[in-house]
Amino acid sequence: MRPQRADENAGTGAAVREHLIERPVRPLPGPRRLLRDAGGVYAANGLIGLIFAATGPVAVILAVGAQGGLSREELASWIFGAFFLNGFLTVAACWLYRQPLAFFWTIPGTVLVGPALTHLSWPQVVGAFFATGLLVLLLGLSGWVRRAMAVVPMPIVMAMVAGIFLRFGTDLVRSLRDDVGIAAPMVLTFLLLSALPGLGRRIPPIIGALIVGAGTVVLSGRFSPAGAGAEWFAAPVLQAPEWSLQAMLELVLPLAITVLVVQNGQGIGVLRSVGHAPPINVVTVACGAWSLLTAAVGAVSTCLTGPTNALLSASGERSRQYTAGIACGLLAMLFGLFAPLFTSAMLATPPAFIATLGGLALLRVLQASFVAAFGARFTLGALVTFVVTVADVTVLNVGAAFWGLLVGLAVSALLERPDFSSAPR
Repeated sequence: MRPQRADENAGTGAAVREHLIERPVRPLPGPRRLLRDAGGVYAANGLIGLIFAATGPVAVILAVGAQGGLSREELASWIFGAFFLNGFLTVAACWLYRQPLAFFWTIPGTVLVGPALTHLSWPQVVGAFFATGLLVLLLGLSGWVRRAMAVVPMPIVMAMVAGIFLRFGTDLVRSLRDDVGIAAPMVLTFLLLSALPGLGRRIPPIIGALIVGAGTVVLSGRFSPAGAGAEWFAAPVLQAPEWSLQAMLELVLPLAITVLVVQNGQGIGVLRSVGHAPPINVVTVACGAWSLLTAAVGAVSTCLTGPTNALLSASGERSRQYTAGIACGLLAMLFGLFAPLFTSAMLATPPAFIATLGGLALLRVLQASFVAAFGARFTLGALVTFVVTVADVTVLNVGAAFWGLLVGLAVSALLERPDFSSAPR
């Protein structure tokens, strides 16, 4: 048997790596292509995506930080890592793969950190962030994640997405009930611009709702920013990790699940539903590598976001939506640099303003999720996934979205076997 030569081994290794790591789109878009593909709709979607990420999710970070007794400097560093570093990754990924690929941080993972900080020190939690990043990186390099996601039927994934996004629709309705003075003008503006395509092309409906809502908030005297003494610039603080077995057992696996299944699963499902083909292995490797980087400044694990990518791909031509991601990433980097100033301004608006804006932006996404989940195949498994996800029950420190996906898949495997054989390959 003829022994393989070194160059043959190298060629085999290169082929394996090429198969494992999805190649960027060629040619890469230059300045002229970027300017030609950009436009008002995509800039608007990028801005809405950033506003979404910079309001409610930031409030979660602030609440967890307060619960854990973090200093102002540690919180500012966390927000800097979450926006500036992840914004840079977003810009690079969207440019390389020419599709919206927005990376931020795992919100359910952030929620997990709050209770952990009652009995773990901050350096121990940061050590768990590092370990999670390493685990996700190794799983991405193994190619296991892409193979696993290829097995899960898309209707079940989209049922999980619908279950998670449902609250944005219900929050919209509650805003109309609780704060009609803010919510109603925004909804009416959105409907008017949607019903008049000629006007809607000049002013995207969601931007019209944003402008009218912001004006209503200011004119009603309900914009109440925090004291003027707040600092403007964020200052990253390098966080030295402390290795704790208890922190590893309590946080690493749940954090990895929220990144890979709950967050990345949403993002990949949303992008696939509108015709994109996200590079799953690259996304996983990037989340792992960037989680190591963001952990150094005390930020929770990086992930591919579901809601933000849904906003970026909600309208416009599919081939140009990557510019919305680039706009979102650039704005995120700016937000990260001025995190204390911008966070104060965002949190100074009434809750109904943010809830209405998010609900309107995600209406079409929610509609597409239901259509994809209950269109033809795996309808029982999708229903079970949806119900479990909406129930929002946490078991073993793992959120309902993961259990919904698991139980729905099990139900389909048991009761809908013919649908697997008819699934497209």
